[in-house]
Amino acid sequence: MAMSEIGTENSQVDGKDFIGKGAATRLAGSPLAWIVAFAALAVAALILPLRLPLGPNAWDTVVYLDAIQRIGLGQVPTIDFFAPIGPLGFYFAAGLDAVFPDAQPMLLINWALLPIMLPVLALLAGEVARRSRPQALALVLPFLLFAALPINLHGLYPSPGFDGYGFYNRHVALQLYLLIATLLFVPRRSLQIALVAVLMLTLFLTKVTGAVSGTLLVGYATLSGRMRFRDATIAAGLVILALGVLELATGLSSAYIIDILTLLGLNTGTLLPRFLTVASVKFNVIGPSLVLLAVLAYASWRDGLPATLAGWRALADAPIGWFAAGLFALALFETQNTGSLEFIGLWPILLPLILDWWERRNDRMRPVVLVLTLAVSLPSAVICMERGMRAVMGGATYVALDVPDLGPLGRISVKPDIAARAAAMLDHYATQPEGYRDLIRRDILPSYILYSEIDYQATWMLEIQQAVTAIKAWEAANKRELNGFFTFDFVDPLNYLLQRMPPRVVPVGVDPGRSTPDLQPGTIEALRQTDAMLMPKCPVTTPREMIRSHFAAALEGRERIALAPCWDMYLRK
Repeated sequence: MAMSEIGTENSQVDGKDFIGKGAATRLAGSPLAWIVAFAALAVAALILPLRLPLGPNAWDTVVYLDAIQRIGLGQVPTIDFFAPIGPLGFYFAAGLDAVFPDAQPMLLINWALLPIMLPVLALLAGEVARRSRPQALALVLPFLLFAALPINLHGLYPSPGFDGYGFYNRHVALQLYLLIATLLFVPRRSLQIALVAVLMLTLFLTKVTGAVSGTLLVGYATLSGRMRFRDATIAAGLVILALGVLELATGLSSAYIIDILTLLGLNTGTLLPRFLTVASVKFNVIGPSLVLLAVLAYASWRDGLPATLAGWRALADAPIGWFAAGLFALALFETQNTGSLEFIGLWPILLPLILDWWERRNDRMRPVVLVLTLAVSLPSAVICMERGMRAVMGGATYVALDVPDLGPLGRISVKPDIAARAAAMLDHYATQPEGYRDLIRRDILPSYILYSEIDYQATWMLEIQQAVTAIKAWEAANKRELNGFFTFDFVDPLNYLLQRMPPRVVPVGVDPGRSTPDLQPGTIEALRQTDAMLMPKCPVTTPREMIRSHFAAALEGRERIALAPCWDMYLRK
């Protein structure tokens, strides 16, 4: 059966079914009520001074905080500073930060694109609910589950905590979920065109690899007859028109495309090893998906393969065709990621598949197909709930880290023994530097997964606290307020924390060899106008030394000051 029949069939659910039921029951069955309740809870969480358990790679949060500070001072992403992703998430995070300045950053950034995605979800749910409210709920509730918390579906560290990294990958995964649901469940042409245009524009401005996967899905919808070619052309035209207006107003579109080409040059390599990595990491989804595809292929062959072009097109629009296309498009996106809501976009495809085999097929293979659909869909939901609840329940026994000057960024908690270890390691790094310099000579990190270790992230926060304390003391002693900072590290929160001016033409998220382009015109001059360049030393690492070497020309003529046990300051005279 073609999915067009499933997506548009009236399931006979209307208001009469709810006569006699209480208001609570009616609200529980309303997709819009769930969306409104979710939005209200998100607003409350952004207002409250929540403290969240620290997770791996949590310093990635600072990429957004750095961008928020720069945007607030008038800098434009991709024009005034290089970024490894699109500008949309930065701008929406800055907007939420202006409204909720005391929000916990992990929540603020995780929900940055909800002002776009929740209205899209509401329009989508409203359209589906006109035919079937249960189907609308079946699309809304999984989306809200995956959007609720900063959780990735693959853990990097055994202790529970929230994931302060992979935000833009989660944003894209949720947008692809909405795009697939729109293509499959919205037959009304005007609404389909509008939603596809909005989602493709946001995908492009969030992360270009998401737009690539989105383009594949829209292209497949056109080939299978799910979306008319003319409608797809109109949607593409609207996206191009919006980018053109953005280009005329700001010049941002062309600058972003240049950044994309730069990133392509920095990230080379073949796709096959990346596909194998995705398959190994997410075998709990990929494995049953391949078996399900084989079973569906067998069922199609047993029922008789099409003899006409129209028949093949109908098969392409059937569950087997969409499942194969969706699996490939989502796997392609995941080859470019570290940390995501991997393959959640399969659910809007599996839902019609379940309806088809449960309600309409009297087939001896039905139990096999239904069990395999559960095997594909349940792992993501179970892992999301399990990791989220572990973090919430584990956080109840955690203690706050002693970082009073880090503001909302410092509202995190860790296990008591990790807090003690982080403080001890900070002192160890400061007093025992030679062993770590030997590791630099060997070009290896102190730990193979150093940045994924929660105790290191806690130590890094204590290191930043030491810097803030030392800078305030130095400024008071010397009666001089430094105009800005540049830190030889992956991220630099000091301008954000001390409300100073970040240098222009300098990347956010300086990752040597991955997201650090060659020096751009004006970079060194901008750094020379910055009063303080800071070298963190707890510990000294190969990436930190590589970053210092990359920007070494800006150190000429500066005075080196031992600012703190873990910090050297290179002061502009």
